[in-house]
This record gives sequence, structure tokens and C-alpha cells, in this order.
Amino acid sequence: MRFFVILALAITVAVFSQSAPSLAQGVQVTQLLVKKADRKLYLLNGRSVLRSYDVDLGWNPVNHKVREGDGRTPEGLYHITHRNPQSTYYLSLGISYPNAEDRARARRRGVSPGGDIFVHGQGPSGRGRGADWTAGCIAVTDAEMREIYSLVKPGTPIFIAP
Repeated sequence: MRFFVILALAITVAVFSQSAPSLAQGVQVTQLLVKKADRKLYLLNGRSVLRSYDVDLGWNPVNHKVREGDGRTPEGLYHITHRNPQSTYYLSLGISYPNAEDRARARRRGVSPGGDIFVHGQGPSGRGRGADWTAGCIAVTDAEMREIYSLVKPGTPIFIAP
């Protein structure tokens, strides 16, 4: 796990120095990077940024998710578990939170770690940009979610940085 976190942090430093290959040329998304402090989601191929999006996060976004209902967006290395075409929030991509470390941390505190963390659209909420409003998910516009949903496959790593 630590190797992947170090790799993801190295990618965070390097992503802005690379020129992006064209998605029209069939370039695959190999990983996602979320920078919570910047409210940004990046689709990457290796170290190259293919696309970037502004995001809204959980209503209490600072620090790592600790328990169900805390309104925080988790931090760390996860992966996309599945695509959900029937999401309440338009389309969504499942994130593998909680992992074993998250469950152990919650167990030590005697709380539930929560779950159901997704990258999703706005759906019927119609929420505007700039207001962290989710319960811990990563939200983009519905139009952006259509693009992300079409480009990201289950199993793709997602690193969520503070």
C-alpha cells in the first residue's frame, strides 16, 4: 500500500509537466487522481493528464473519512469497483472504500466506517458548483459524468489526495 501511495504522490508532482495524449487516439485512462484541496479530478494515462474536472466533495471535506455520517471524502489509494447506470445521482462509479485499513481504524474507534462512496453526477439535486454537498462522494456535472463514465473501467486505481 505504501508503495502505491508514494507512486501516486510522485504522479501528483509530475502530472502537470506532461503533454496529454489524445483520447481520440484510443488512449486509455490508467488511473484517477483527486486533489481535495484543489477540488480537482484528473483522468491520467501514466503521468499524462487526459482530462481534468472541478469537483464537489463531502460537506465536511477536510481530513480522511473516519466514520459513517461524518461528511468526509476518504483519502488514499482505492480502485473503481463498478459502474452504476441506475444511480440516484445520474451515473456513478463505485470506489472501494472502505478498505481493510479503513475498517480496522473504524473498529478500533467503535464506529462504522460507512461506505457507498462514488464518483457521480449531480442528478436531480441540481446542486451548483463550489458547494461541497455530498455525504463523502466526488461529484461532477452530469455532462462530465457521461464522459468519465465512458472512459473509466472497473479496476482502475483512484488516488484521493488531501
